[in-house]
Amino acid sequence: MTTGPSLLRASESPADSGRTDRLAALERVWRRFDDPQALLARGGRIAEISPTHYKVRGLSGIARLGDIVEQRGKAGARRGEIVKIGSDEVVIAPFERSADAGIGDVVFRRGPLAVAPHVSWRGRAIDALTRPIDGGPALIRPNAADVTHGATPGALSRQRVGTGFLTGVRVIDIFTPLCFGQRLGIFAGSGVGKSTLLAMLAGAEAFDTVVVALIGERGREVREFLEDTIGAESMAKTVAVVATSDESAMMRRRAPDTAICVAEHFRDQGHRVLLVLDSITRFAHALREVATGTGEPPVARGYPASVFTDLPKLLERAGPGVEGKGSITAIISVLVDGDDHNDPVADSVRGILDGHVVLDRALAEQGRYPPVNPLSSISRLADKAWSPEQRTLVTRLKSMIARFEDTRDIRLLGAYQSGADAELDNAVRQVPLIYEALTQSPRDRASADPFADLARHLKGKLNGDQGD
Repeated sequence: MTTGPSLLRASESPADSGRTDRLAALERVWRRFDDPQALLARGGRIAEISPTHYKVRGLSGIARLGDIVEQRGKAGARRGEIVKIGSDEVVIAPFERSADAGIGDVVFRRGPLAVAPHVSWRGRAIDALTRPIDGGPALIRPNAADVTHGATPGALSRQRVGTGFLTGVRVIDIFTPLCFGQRLGIFAGSGVGKSTLLAMLAGAEAFDTVVVALIGERGREVREFLEDTIGAESMAKTVAVVATSDESAMMRRRAPDTAICVAEHFRDQGHRVLLVLDSITRFAHALREVATGTGEPPVARGYPASVFTDLPKLLERAGPGVEGKGSITAIISVLVDGDDHNDPVADSVRGILDGHVVLDRALAEQGRYPPVNPLSSISRLADKAWSPEQRTLVTRLKSMIARFEDTRDIRLLGAYQSGADAELDNAVRQVPLIYEALTQSPRDRASADPFADLARHLKGKLNGDQGD
């Protein structure tokens, strides 16, 4: 068939306007059917429905894992994702409720989900499918065909990590300092203060863009977290991706990937990006729910093997970019089930990340916030952030704190006598003051020089005691 433009050019004649109009109409029809998005896609029909999945016959020949499908029924159009492909049927996990689906409903394949971020997304809150949830105007979306995501930079093409930055949280900057492109885990049980510490870290001024992913959070807390804890000033450079606990497993599974795609976009623009993900454990729970729905057997405390494959795939996408690009510094919260720091998800994530900060429930009960245990926490890149003098000082501080904590029971029993051990006497005198200096709340100003703040606090207290 001759192309539309050539048909129109052949018919251009002032004397035959009627024929020109007919050919123009033919060209519009041709262009409509030349666009693959305008054609009816090959579809299938729902054959079986469960609370979390449904099966479709007729799509096996064209289906690909991760493809988005559109189900049309009495409740309208609903989207889902292909999670398993068989010879006769495919298994689909819906983004909305399976109760909206009916036997015989038509399902069409729409291809992979394309995330095409724009700089105007900063200051906005979106869901896992990049739909705005903050009541603001529609998002500006570049051409998705020009956006590529999901490829982890090659191991030898990444930049080297070596530039430290200050978070403003004294206990972090002293004992577990961070570098641009590092991936740090915040490990804690429920109710210990992970979200509060994450919000304090999200306010760091060292970054051009912040991406916050709230996975499985309580719906009541999302607005408080964004408006009060992060604040309007930090929110202006923040993109929030939200999937609350009442949403489907697929929305909770998809949200971290969407957040990473947004972070990768700004990293490729040369930005220093901070990615805050709360929490990776709820992401693992969503992975488990989807995988068990497809029939995958559990291998460790109910978690299927694919969970421990998907975790590094996601987390390895953060980190330094290739030469000439920016970096993604990731701070990941890990909800430790039952305060067991050796549960399968915590143990797996700890081996992937570049350091971990442990929040201790006992410290929180004593009123110490953030309740960071400096002896159990470690930053694998701390040597790149400390100066030689700071490294020596932190080593001495940890030794002093360890001596103080190891003798706590002896001192409680009254078996400690001052003057018998000079090193212990020094620890008993100074460690409580160190704990005081490290106490910090979101309302306190960020620390611009944590070591100077610590020295100032110790000097003031010790001089005051000597004066008394």
